[in-house]
Amino acid sequence: MTMTDDQATAAAPARQVLAAEERYATELAFLASYDDGPRPPGWALTPRAVVTFVCGGGGEPLELPEERRAAGVPARLRVEAKFVGERSLVERCVVTLAGERGLLLVGEPGTAKSMLSELLAAAVCGTSALTVQGTAGTTEDAFRYGWNYALLLAQGPSRQALVDSPVLTAMRSGRVARVEEITRCLPEVQDALVSILSDRRVSVPELTGTEDAQVAAAPGFTVIATANLRDRGVSEMSAALKRRFNFETVGPIADAVAETALVRRQATAVVRRAGAAFGVDDAVLEVLVTVFRDLRTGRSDEGWDVERPGTVMSTAEAVQVAASLGVAAAYLPAGDVLDLVPGHLLGVVRKDDPADHGRLLGYWDGPVRRRAEDGAAMWRRLWDLRENLR
Repeated sequence: MTMTDDQATAAAPARQVLAAEERYATELAFLASYDDGPRPPGWALTPRAVVTFVCGGGGEPLELPEERRAAGVPARLRVEAKFVGERSLVERCVVTLAGERGLLLVGEPGTAKSMLSELLAAAVCGTSALTVQGTAGTTEDAFRYGWNYALLLAQGPSRQALVDSPVLTAMRSGRVARVEEITRCLPEVQDALVSILSDRRVSVPELTGTEDAQVAAAPGFTVIATANLRDRGVSEMSAALKRRFNFETVGPIADAVAETALVRRQATAVVRRAGAAFGVDDAVLEVLVTVFRDLRTGRSDEGWDVERPGTVMSTAEAVQVAASLGVAAAYLPAGDVLDLVPGHLLGVVRKDDPADHGRLLGYWDGPVRRRAEDGAAMWRRLWDLRENLR
């Protein structure tokens, strides 16, 4: 059955991706009622509820006490885990934020640092939108303030002409500001955060003599930043700025079963947004995740050494390949979806170093061939596809 253009338009969602506070609004409202323990100033949830929101409720439905039930909030709800990682890591992050100290999430690309940052901000203050995206072109205004130049020319410096940055907005309202890829900002731009995180105020010299000449942070304000350990164009953080953050390292997912489940879940969501059902067999996903894990760690589960490619074989990349396989299976069906895996893997490893092509071929001549010789049907088929890597 083919949809008409009008039907396709009507079926299309209003937005491709919802912010965490919108996507999980029901869970956040439920947890706000479920745990009535002490909360740090300005927090929407208790620290314990924030951890539950991120890590899940243990698989069992949670039930609201009778006296805390309210209209629009379910009486029972299963809170699913959204971040696959150590609960202790999340607990340390929450403790850092409760102490109003800056939190820096570091790790290789694709380890869900940004997702964890978004989830924490949504749970702590109800919004993840106060975000600065760090780039080489980010200026100090992104951390402090700018001006509406039409108003500035018309009436001179005034509160009305001042344009708050996301960080300044977070300071005024006592919320969490997020800085993505902080080390991609130039060092002198990064250091605009030093006084903000130590003095907890921003001076506006242009408004000297008025009550708006200084903005003080309201209780609850803090900053979550992320940084990749392996990234071109990275600017080293100053020692002064490092001292104002607690560092937490977000590593790759340790458990293969958990990683496969995550890849399946996120790829399914991508394909669903593309208007189709996810039709990739579990066996194909298991093979795909195994390849990524072998190339990421440099060693197979059997103990065979693998030459690691220069590019990062992250879970996020595995999700994108799985999603591409799902879209192809839905819209361009042509034989076994496993046939498409080598081509997509080649697209991943070629991103940084041309020599990675040879490393992928070496992987095929090593673990893939040996598993095929051991009689594993999926790996025999994958070995037969070696010519697709030329």
